Amino acid sequence: MTISDTMQKAFNDQFNAELQAALIYKQLGLELDRLSLVGMRDWMRKQVEEEFSHAHSFSDHILARGGQVTISTLTVPELNIQTAKDAFQAALDHEKKVSSLIRDLAATAESEGDLDSRQLIDHYLTEQINEEDAVSEILDRLELVGNDGAGILRIDAELGQR
Repeated sequence: MTISDTMQKAFNDQFNAELQAALIYKQLGLELDRLSLVGMRDWMRKQVEEEFSHAHSFSDHILARGGQVTISTLTVPELNIQTAKDAFQAALDHEKKVSSLIRDLAATAESEGDLDSRQLIDHYLTEQINEEDAVSEILDRLELVGNDGAGILRIDAELGQR
């Protein structure tokens, strides 16, 4: 049950990626607040909480297996957000990146023969499908309403009730 050095590094990388995702969602929420889209801001705030929860899952797994968790330097890429659509496109792009990282983590666990990680990783493989789908749906709806202020405000109100 002890975690290998390779898996410890891979899980630490994922832990830090989840922390970075929380910061990206925080920045996106701030940008949406600047645009007075407080429902979308609140949706992003829920994502921040969710990403921190994911980070906790990975750190708990490392610690439960006798490993050490290390927070690395975290950065938020520059985001040019002018519209709600920009914010959700940035969110989708980042979710796709995280999905790729989870698949890499799964491949590493498989090559290491780390069966103890399978349940956790499988959960997040499924989670990422749901995350990408949810953000894609919001983005599709924003594309449908285009620049229609009433449509954007309707979506904003719905997302604020999450």
